[in-house]
Amino acid sequence: MDTRTRFAVSAALTLGLLAGCGDDAAPAGSAAGDPAPQATGEPWYDEVTPASASGTTGGAGSPCPVPVSFPLADGWTAKAIEPPKGELAELLGEALTKRGGTTARCEVDGRPAGGGFLRVWAADTPTVAPRAALEGFAAGSGETVSGQQFRDLRAGSFDVTEMTWLATNPLAEEEAARNWALAVQSAGQTLVFAVNEGLITERTDVLPAYRLAVRGLAAPG
Repeated sequence: MDTRTRFAVSAALTLGLLAGCGDDAAPAGSAAGDPAPQATGEPWYDEVTPASASGTTGGAGSPCPVPVSFPLADGWTAKAIEPPKGELAELLGEALTKRGGTTARCEVDGRPAGGGFLRVWAADTPTVAPRAALEGFAAGSGETVSGQQFRDLRAGSFDVTEMTWLATNPLAEEEAARNWALAVQSAGQTLVFAVNEGLITERTDVLPAYRLAVRGLAAPG
């Protein structure tokens, strides 16, 4: 997917067309189950402070109908991702809402507040292991994936697996983009929270809201 297409995909979702080492290395301070990892700098940037919260979402009947709840950053809003209508829209929607064995369920948009956005995806095979869900999700982008790293930690009231990687579009001359995603299992469903630096945002724009959301994961009330 080229740069213009990725930007268009992001815009379509927002406007309502759809409503440091090897592979397994965990950096110092981020042992399995650690509730507050402190791996500063590349690639985790744990020094980035979570955003201030303003409400929560998640659970049946919410704009993010998934079996977890999580806090929203101030100025960020959640919106369910619905399949578009019409034959052409259905074809476009399939490309935009399916990725690497997951289906997009909602988007949390911070662009009006000067931030980026994150999306929550549900695994099509509900009980797939978190790491396998993350590997499939990263590979499903159609981009060249490299530098994958994983870590297990405690996020809110859940044990989760987090992944970071670099993605490069093989058809465009651009720098590799740093991506982060976290997989959590709740109520028999594997979910993936995903964010990347984007085309016009940087990690300081997107990581605070992502950190806030995943560190506040809880069972929906």
